[in-house]
Amino acid sequence: MTDQNENLVLHHLRELRSEVQSIRHEFHDFRTEVRDEFGRANLRLYAIEENTAQLAALGASDRHEIDRLKARVSRIERRLELVDDDDGN
Repeated sequence: MTDQNENLVLHHLRELRSEVQSIRHEFHDFRTEVRDEFGRANLRLYAIEENTAQLAALGASDRHEIDRLKARVSRIERRLELVDDDDGN
């Protein structure tokens, strides 16, 4: 091989090395972005799960309070003799 051919081959190999290095950097940046976005998505999902659990607990508490108020209204109706005999109460 002549010196000119060897230089041309070396030149192409250097360009290829440079391109591969560039692709590695881009891939690394992409992986970092995906990992960060995945972390943010996990945090958002955790917040949604926490809010759902809080809403479920609040719903249970509200049902308990409504049941308690119904019982009080029933007692008041009985004391004031506002309950019809047809209701079965």
